Amino acid sequence: MSLFYILLAVTLMAVVTYIPRALPIVLFRRKIKSQRITSFLYYTPYAVLGAMTFPSIIYSTGNLNYSIVGTLMALALAYFEQGLMKVALGAVLVVYLCHVCF
Repeated sequence: MSLFYILLAVTLMAVVTYIPRALPIVLFRRKIKSQRITSFLYYTPYAVLGAMTFPSIIYSTGNLNYSIVGTLMALALAYFEQGLMKVALGAVLVVYLCHVCF
């Protein structure tokens, strides 16, 4: 592969990744007053994070049942407003105990 094609590929990737970052700044110069758009933009990072991490959670243990048990434990601890460390350690501990006991 020649140097020209490598530089062309890097330039195109830079442009493609720059457009989604610069476009909102260019389009929304004034403060967004719409409650609906503001709410959408507020919750978007959480939805994207969940969509990216959930498949990894399900397939991380190699056993779907253990993953579901760990996920349910994490959701239960999070529902009762435990800290992030307690939620993560609780889920890991339950999956470990399932793996050892069964």
